[in-house]
Amino acid sequence: MDVVIIGLLGGLITGISPCILPVLPVIFLTGGAQSARFEGGEGGPAPARRSRPYLVIAGLLVSFTLVTLVGSVVLGLLGLPQDIIRWAGIAVLAVLGIGLLVPRFERILEKPFQRFQSRKEVKNQGSGFGVGLALGAVFVPCAGPVLAAIIVAGATGQIGIGTVMLTVSFAVGVAVPLLVFALAGRGVIERIRAFRTKERGLRIAAGIAMIALAVGLAFNVPQALQRLLPDYTAPLQQQLTENEAAEEALSLGGLVTDENRELDNCTNGADELESCGTAPRIRGIEQWLNTDGGQSLDLEELRGEVVLIDFWAYSCINCQRSIPHVVGWDKTYGDLGLQTIGIHSPEYAFEKDAQNVAAGIRDFGIEYPVALDNDLSTWTNYRNRYWPAHYLIDAEGTVRHISFGEGNYAATESMIRELLVDANADVELPAESDVADETPEQGSTTPETFLGSSKDVNFGGEDPYRAGPATFSLPAEQADDTFALEGDWNIETQYAEPTTSAGGSVRLEYHAAEVRMVLAGSGELTVREPDGEEKTVEVDGTPRSYEIVDSSKLSSGVLDIDVPDGVQVYSFTFG
Repeated sequence: MDVVIIGLLGGLITGISPCILPVLPVIFLTGGAQSARFEGGEGGPAPARRSRPYLVIAGLLVSFTLVTLVGSVVLGLLGLPQDIIRWAGIAVLAVLGIGLLVPRFERILEKPFQRFQSRKEVKNQGSGFGVGLALGAVFVPCAGPVLAAIIVAGATGQIGIGTVMLTVSFAVGVAVPLLVFALAGRGVIERIRAFRTKERGLRIAAGIAMIALAVGLAFNVPQALQRLLPDYTAPLQQQLTENEAAEEALSLGGLVTDENRELDNCTNGADELESCGTAPRIRGIEQWLNTDGGQSLDLEELRGEVVLIDFWAYSCINCQRSIPHVVGWDKTYGDLGLQTIGIHSPEYAFEKDAQNVAAGIRDFGIEYPVALDNDLSTWTNYRNRYWPAHYLIDAEGTVRHISFGEGNYAATESMIRELLVDANADVELPAESDVADETPEQGSTTPETFLGSSKDVNFGGEDPYRAGPATFSLPAEQADDTFALEGDWNIETQYAEPTTSAGGSVRLEYHAAEVRMVLAGSGELTVREPDGEEKTVEVDGTPRSYEIVDSSKLSSGVLDIDVPDGVQVYSFTFG
């Protein structure tokens, strides 16, 4: 029952999210307007297709469910990229749009479904079921955490009754608000007299809308428009999935499958080797960096070598402190049978850009292969949920150690050495790598603080903090480990940005030795400490981490930071 409730709620949230907006004109015109009662012309009154909204949405539900489950299985078996579904949906949308402009062509397209229609409906140019099928395919990329879990199960071929129930309930949840919108569209058409004799005109408008949507999808126009809108459903998605019932029902971080089930046998940060099943596949990788010609790596082809998989993101400060250890292990043992693989799983949208990741790779001195896991496919296949996370795999392909977060470096290196000897008893190991462990004591620093609306923000101001433009003022008293804003700001899903030429300011109450900010845009920040000392930080270019405070010891402090117009503030990180 929890699976059904979570799927239904997840679908309802998705059905009112910004990603649904580009298809609403098509739903309005094809589902709503074409089912309205029109006044007759020369041929008498046109029979109304009253069932059309329901059939459009039914087609969407069926297509969405089958493409999500069966489509993922087929693509996984054939080794085809997920983009094929998207491009197929775009092509079908364009064809059906032409069908709306040319009724005879539409009847040919819907002929396979005429057995489900009455003669009256067939005469009146189709039920709309085919339109729904096309829209369902287009919906597949519009995914939140619930659908991500469904896709993982489908791609691995482990589709049980629970997955089917989750998928169907999710599809129903998505369909409900769309059906309401379609029926509302029919009501609008029937109530406005000017529309009552315009059936043909509305069909042409619907066809144009379908073709425009297809062209827009081909050039990623809807995604660009969505970036301009606040993701007002992100807090709802987070509240839905971040609870014990959801974790138990979905095994969030990836569905439990036969491929990854035994990972539960590993204890996080154990001091001794354990046996946790064959390592799950590395899958869904968009691009490989630091390999010959971008060649991909396959774990089965690496049998005989010890493999270390590191999940990371280049702007994550926890990863920034962890990566020197991984780089050190690669340099020390890379020629002795250790294959290190970085799985770059983005925390922010800008971290999906290959050039940004490549710049991070250069900055950290990474020479081992890095896979761009932009859709979090490998992340979910490992049921991972931490940056960083290390998975140590022996020469037989079995996961022997898992470590989440920072720390545990000495134990991990000791186990690397043990597995190298197990793989090759004649190996001559050098001295251990010499990288200082600078992991802060857990709870000793202010936690990572996000300014976007889609994550916990540690906001200490008195004004409401939500997506959209707002004017803020500093509170009379501010709690420790929080930030507050002053001035006019626009809060986006992943960052906050001043909206006037005067800029805005941020007050930060922190406890740390090191404070960094993830910033983007162009401008000069002014950072003021309580003793009046000031420093400036030049910001220019794509998002990256900037040093604000660097002290030799932990301390508490207050920073006032003037942020100019044109600079985006993503987060504070502490060390």
